[in-house]
Amino acid sequence: MKFTFLGTGTSAGVPVLGCGCKVCRSQDPRDFRYRSCALLESDTTRVLIDCGPDIRMQLMHRPFRKIDGVLLTHIHYDHVAGIDDLRGFCKFGDIDIYANQQTVDALRVTMPYCFTPKLYPGVPLLNLHAISPAQKGRIGDIAWEAVEVMHDWLPIMAYRFGTFAYVTDMKTISDENRERLRGVKTLVVNALRFEREHHSHMLVGDAVAFARSIGAERTFLTHLTHEIGFHDEANSRLPEDVRFAYDGLTIEV
Repeated sequence: MKFTFLGTGTSAGVPVLGCGCKVCRSQDPRDFRYRSCALLESDTTRVLIDCGPDIRMQLMHRPFRKIDGVLLTHIHYDHVAGIDDLRGFCKFGDIDIYANQQTVDALRVTMPYCFTPKLYPGVPLLNLHAISPAQKGRIGDIAWEAVEVMHDWLPIMAYRFGTFAYVTDMKTISDENRERLRGVKTLVVNALRFEREHHSHMLVGDAVAFARSIGAERTFLTHLTHEIGFHDEANSRLPEDVRFAYDGLTIEV
């Protein structure tokens, strides 16, 4: 399968609005970061992971083909605010969205016009599916498994696809769920910055330690702030099997 990082930034993105730091003024495109989002593709299936406020531009220059399903990690704005922009893809049929019950319930409140008995013409046609921790499923020929992690006190979903896993916004994970990620060969995981503890996100050192704990062979760090620094300089501070992702990077998984 092919995995593309559509966005590798935090809720503020990079550059940060109103910031004039060297990273926010960088001319290196790898230092420009949309809000976190990704696309997983097989020969026949396309799965979007999260759908934040930048999704229109993230998909603008991608082939305009059916999106077979959307896997959401949690309800925070930077992960769901672009769902309405999927309306253009509804020409291929309704879009199935999978998320935990808390996220499904919240979407019905924040986007009520999409889920009324009589829909207003032109709204996106969405089918919400509430999934439970440890649930397994399939979208087209892509099999997935939900793994619950904690974003401070908020339970959210990570996803495992065979030997590949996508984890974002994690602060902690239970021993049981850590075991369910053991053996992953390619890991994508959040790493907010190098220093200064955060109440709901891991730092770079935490992410590297987590990757080691599940035996990942290669790790890509995402959900990054401008405090990470310039892409090349930041990468030089990492172990060889760990790299910072950047918007547009595509890897085989």
